[in-house]
Amino acid sequence: MGEDPAVGGEVRDPVLSPADLRDRALVEQALRGETEAFDRLVELHQDHLFAVVYRVVGDRDAAADAVQEAFLSAWRNLPRMRGERFRSWLTRIGLNAATDVLRRRKRRPADPFPEWEDDSWQPPAGEEASPELQALLRSRSRLLAEALGTITPDQRAAIVLFDVEGYDYAEIATITGVSVGTVKSRIHRGRLALRDRLADHLELLRG
Repeated sequence: MGEDPAVGGEVRDPVLSPADLRDRALVEQALRGETEAFDRLVELHQDHLFAVVYRVVGDRDAAADAVQEAFLSAWRNLPRMRGERFRSWLTRIGLNAATDVLRRRKRRPADPFPEWEDDSWQPPAGEEASPELQALLRSRSRLLAEALGTITPDQRAAIVLFDVEGYDYAEIATITGVSVGTVKSRIHRGRLALRDRLADHLELLRG
């Protein structure tokens, strides 16, 4: 298990949503020793964290191990969290744990997004969706998954956070510990790499 991430330091206080305020209240309760409050934070955020980590490491067992490590690290470092959204702070810890998994394996996953080929993961299709359309959607997902698996972990994490999870540049910079410019560069370079890898399949992706 890698070292705990540096989670201290002064961070500009963001505008907090109701969910953020709920999390902050739970953090304060946990810091007072109310362990059930941290259990509630785990319950609220484990699915989101697993989804992010899974898309980076590409293996359910490895993702589950990384998520467990992330929550243990979050519990140990909770007193050091300063002025951040709990979800963003936790996501950073989760990505660090995912990076540890990739470093230990010393390889990129061969099939980084197998859940994209799982019908239960896909958004439900309407009644008008024909078998041909469903097959087309699965083929697109498979192509995108394979292409994402060929770019660097840093680029993949940035694209997942921005295009899939909906974080903005500043949040991704905070989560990954780099500048906004670096985040934009990773997304830009990752998208260019994806475009090159998908160049022979543009008609399928546009159809």
